[in-house]
Amino acid sequence: MKNTLEGVSRRDLLRYTGVLGAATAITAGLGACGDGEGTTTSGDGGPAGKTIEATLAFTLSSAFDPMNASSAVATAVNQHVFEALIDLDPITREPYLALAGAQPTPSADGLTWTVTLREGAKFSDGTPVTAEDVAWSFQRAMDPANKALMAGFITFLDKVTAKDARTAEFTLKHPFSLFPQRIAVIKIVPKAKTGDAAASKAFDTAPTGSGPFTVVSANATAGVVMGINAAYNGSRPAKVEKITLRTSSDGTARLNDLRGGSSQAIEAVPYLDVKALSGGDRKVEEKQAFNHMFLMFNCTAAPFSDKRVRQALHYAIDKDKVIKTALQGYGTAATSYLDAGNTGYQQAGTVYNYDPDKAKSLLAAAGASNLSFELHTTDAAFIKDSAPIVIDAWKAIGVNATLNTMPSSAIYGTVVPGPNFRVLAASGDPTTFGPDVDLLLRWFYLNQTWTKDRHRWTNDQAKQCAQLIESAAKASGAEQKAIWKQALDIIADEVPLYPVFHVKMVTAHDPKKLKNFQGASTTGLYFLNTSRA
Repeated sequence: MKNTLEGVSRRDLLRYTGVLGAATAITAGLGACGDGEGTTTSGDGGPAGKTIEATLAFTLSSAFDPMNASSAVATAVNQHVFEALIDLDPITREPYLALAGAQPTPSADGLTWTVTLREGAKFSDGTPVTAEDVAWSFQRAMDPANKALMAGFITFLDKVTAKDARTAEFTLKHPFSLFPQRIAVIKIVPKAKTGDAAASKAFDTAPTGSGPFTVVSANATAGVVMGINAAYNGSRPAKVEKITLRTSSDGTARLNDLRGGSSQAIEAVPYLDVKALSGGDRKVEEKQAFNHMFLMFNCTAAPFSDKRVRQALHYAIDKDKVIKTALQGYGTAATSYLDAGNTGYQQAGTVYNYDPDKAKSLLAAAGASNLSFELHTTDAAFIKDSAPIVIDAWKAIGVNATLNTMPSSAIYGTVVPGPNFRVLAASGDPTTFGPDVDLLLRWFYLNQTWTKDRHRWTNDQAKQCAQLIESAAKASGAEQKAIWKQALDIIADEVPLYPVFHVKMVTAHDPKKLKNFQGASTTGLYFLNTSRA
């Protein structure tokens, strides 16, 4: 289907290519135990000495430092290897205590939060996790010199300090009601292994975390092998000795892995094969996702600088037809920037129902007759399948678009930054980092890379939207929700980057071989509570 955050970390592409190119193996020690050594009993229902094998849909296109990791594979691996103070369950998306020993406590004015670490927490090399490591993990992400991907999600923070060995104190610029769940975006890393540029570079490919698993080896095309972190003492211990994550963008290959028994679980089941697979002895799960196909415009280039042109191209698309034809029904037409399954969902003031006559009228009013342009797309399967149907819909209103499909690295590295870029169809899913409305709004509409460098939405409405997002961050409850609604309505009206539909994530597994496995509504496969049956 897609990479986790397609196009997100292209600024790091050359660095990651240098690290991972030519299928260079990345090997890291198991810390306290080697591969297959130091095995422990797995506890309730998880037989020791067993391996989980699974096949992911994407290759490893970023390294592992959680300050910047963004690829589907790296983010899935990091959920097993690292911990935040509070983590979000990858399946339920509910917060739970990870490295924190108790819930964060706020001061009366909401400007100071205190978090105490879990007693006895250790990194996989056996060294204790300290409050100094916590403070450092946040400080390095907040440091502008590091250009951290996670920095945009913690702009409410002023400073983080260690009060003693197990107590960290957070000083906020303003009250932020989402604090307990938002700190999940910062995984805690050892200061001793990330204290300077050289150490951080080494850490990027040989990570040390406090989670239940460690990275044993990783390869740019073959995948990742994880082993047990014998030092882990948290609530989600490893229930198998090893997890092997293969990677393949070929849907048929993933199906063959599952049917042949070499993998017990796969993600991104090809939509054409869902019904046939459901009728067998494999369990198939579908979950509504935020992940979507969006249209993105260069909002500084005529005629796409006129929102009426952008709106017309949305009204011209028969979304139900696209979903039925390209996704076999496994999607939902967008009625907001947010998917309807999000707890913060509110229908936008503008909904782009299929209306070709309105599309023609808007184009005429904008003076955009005989419109012709190149539609760039990434090569994610459902994007490639949807694009021709979209182009045909535009042709029906007199718009001629030619198709140019390229890998996302080329799209975001060369095409989008270029002066000739006009329209892109692609996918993206920041819910990997969290599903709350503030985070999702910041990702595409309050972010230097997306807002200024990609869709170039910088007019007065964009500024107003940014102000609303910041205002909502300082509010809570009904007031916060009302402000978000204003921002969602502006985005729906302006459509600088806006979803056509939200997909359903489809995973499959062998229930005779896996116990307590569930598919996620984001990319990736997760085995924190899973054992071999």
